[in-house]
Amino acid sequence: MTWAEVFGRLADQLATDKQRPYDHAVVDECQDLGVAEARFLGVLASGQPDGLFFTGDLGQRIFQQPFSWKALGLDVRGRSFTLRINYRTSHQIRLHADRLLPSTVSDVDGNSEGRRGTVSMFDGPSPLVTVCKDTGKEAEAVGTWIAQRLGEGCQPHEIGVFVRSDAELKRARAALKIAGARSIELSDKVEVEDGSVAISTMHFAKGLEFRSVVVMACDDEVIPLQERIESVADDADLEEVYDTERHLLYVACTRARDHLLITGVDPVSEFLDDFMKDDQGRHAPSRG
Repeated sequence: MTWAEVFGRLADQLATDKQRPYDHAVVDECQDLGVAEARFLGVLASGQPDGLFFTGDLGQRIFQQPFSWKALGLDVRGRSFTLRINYRTSHQIRLHADRLLPSTVSDVDGNSEGRRGTVSMFDGPSPLVTVCKDTGKEAEAVGTWIAQRLGEGCQPHEIGVFVRSDAELKRARAALKIAGARSIELSDKVEVEDGSVAISTMHFAKGLEFRSVVVMACDDEVIPLQERIESVADDADLEEVYDTERHLLYVACTRARDHLLITGVDPVSEFLDDFMKDDQGRHAPSRG
């Protein structure tokens, strides 16, 4: 059985029962709910006032296609609000990462999340964007940067290195070799461990937090991924591809608490132009 079938059968069973196993449920990362899971939760809390409490961020939706919650009995219109205080990411990193997304993000049912007015609780150094001539120079730049963080007292498990997909993982391995640091590659079965720098694709970065983060291989045709762009059939699908690719980069960048380095081989991703914008114009990324 697939997970969708599991949740579907559970929902059908609950619909025939008079009693519910729980009175209330708190659902985190709700932007990544699928249709089957959302329907199950709707049935689970049916008839119970305030039976469900959702938390999430539309800007971090990277796993699911958008769909109507209202059609499944989950109508949160007029009952939601946006949290404005960021405790995890420095002001400088959050400010640049937010520019990867529209100022307001909306779902299928018309619910909107605005990012203006959000504040971070602490400051830090500005994120760095380094454009390299080739993958060798990139590995050197990242390896040197990681060695500097370690020399400043940052522990290996407090550093994360993320790439768009498995094809770019070898670039992260090369950088860690230059840094002289032990590394571990994250998966659905492998987690962060003491003494090792974490390496993974951007999808596995979700839910993690590090003092220092490197987002590597932000090349043109890598993010947004050219294969996804070429596979779309119409403009609506193309927009969805661009949205989720932006969300992926946003998720990777916001794993960083204090230090963030973004690298790529020239020509780099078009998304980096937005990332480096400021109120007066554009910052020129360093080149190496």
